[in-house]
Amino acid sequence: MATLSTLGACSTGTPASTGGEPRVTGVAGGGGAVNGGPTGGTPGSQSTAALTPEAYKGELESRRKPTADAISALASARGVKALDQRVGRAEETLTGAADALSALTPPEAVRAQHEAYVSSLRDVATELGSTSGKVGARDLCTSSAVLADLGDKLGTLDEAGRALQEAGDYPADVVSVKAGNRQSRRLSNGSYIRKGTLNGRGSLEINNGSSLDGVVTVVRGGSKAFSVYVRKKAKFKVRGVRDGSYKIYFTHGADWEGKSRAFTRNCSFERFDKTVKFKTTFTATQVLWHDYRITLHVISGGNARTAPVNPEDFPS
Repeated sequence: MATLSTLGACSTGTPASTGGEPRVTGVAGGGGAVNGGPTGGTPGSQSTAALTPEAYKGELESRRKPTADAISALASARGVKALDQRVGRAEETLTGAADALSALTPPEAVRAQHEAYVSSLRDVATELGSTSGKVGARDLCTSSAVLADLGDKLGTLDEAGRALQEAGDYPADVVSVKAGNRQSRRLSNGSYIRKGTLNGRGSLEINNGSSLDGVVTVVRGGSKAFSVYVRKKAKFKVRGVRDGSYKIYFTHGADWEGKSRAFTRNCSFERFDKTVKFKTTFTATQVLWHDYRITLHVISGGNARTAPVNPEDFPS
């Protein structure tokens, strides 16, 4: 249990068999034809004519836009819920495209490029299945983290698409996003993400003894009063907290992305159950106010309960 404490005033098909042995009947000569199968072919098989270049282009085009849109949608996802949904849709779309295209017989001149393209589509779809689990477990929390996780597979798919396109102007350009590298960005300890007005007398001391950096967001009413970055194994005191009742939220994670104002990996979202009240009292001889201390990690004897928060309900 974490702590939240107040200090006092002024404080600081199988072949037929006989007897278990396979037996296949046929006629010697005649090119080695086998009864029941076409001449010169595999028993039971039937060759499929290759598509004309025009017909093949039409098949590729019918799947290019949905596939490209599904990949692009990953890059524009905002929030963990939307990201999770879009990863799932992309997996379904790419799996469907790979299944449909693998059933085609492309023009002989691009057979190798076609097979590489289909294989790459399937590889990305398979990787997306794994990525979906990582998003659900909050190992990956933003679109940039997902793209970085898919980076190698997306790069191979982009190369395969370009090779097919260059071989005959075939529409296979489905990767328009750029996957960055995995990063570990951090802010300085005590950096304000939102400062607000801090001209009161109260203070809030934050002790982040966890193994991950954190951001504490304090809300008054429906508005954020301030939001501050506290590095792992570090402390910071917010001074000048104004009178009022506040709810305290905090998030932990790795790699702070300024654009999305979120950790890209290993993210968690929590809040303190107890509302914190800051109040200044004036008497004839003294001024009394409240100072609070909170820890963002579990400690023995802690007196403040915390609860997980749905990422969609976390103050952004």
